Amino acid sequence: MKAFMTNGTADFLKKLEEKHTDKQLWIMSSNSGSLAYYEDEKKSIFASGREYDILIHKGNLQEEGYVVMNNIPVTEEGQPVFEDRFKKRKHEVDMMPGFQAFRLLKPKKGNTYVVFTQWKSVQDFENWKNSDQFKQSHKGQSTKPPAYFADRPFLTTYHMLSDE
Repeated sequence: MKAFMTNGTADFLKKLEEKHTDKQLWIMSSNSGSLAYYEDEKKSIFASGREYDILIHKGNLQEEGYVVMNNIPVTEEGQPVFEDRFKKRKHEVDMMPGFQAFRLLKPKKGNTYVVFTQWKSVQDFENWKNSDQFKQSHKGQSTKPPAYFADRPFLTTYHMLSDE
């Protein structure tokens, strides 16, 4: 399965959604703009966008919620180590109150993986970040990034846009 994303204004992305009624597009927004996301086996409907392979898929995306994307640039030689780390994870996040969905997305072009989580609310995400489970799952990670990081990771966050 593949994942596709593109950025644009909310109005433009909603028009795309209206045009492609055969696809389940998830429209979300942040202070810096809006994003459309969908999952499919076929090629992208976006003229310009990003394509990913979904390596790990947990939970179902919801129409309402808070999305956190941890964008992690990974060196080519570090990709197997990075992917293996996630495949061996203990799944504590999946059990947290407010958890809705998790995706590990590998880029088709470039080197920036996306660790995509969806939460019922911002507070649910904050509760995860402050939990013992979070500390346990990130144990052993020093302040120095792993050698397989090509650059500093960064977070992007979004609120789902509903048709209300």
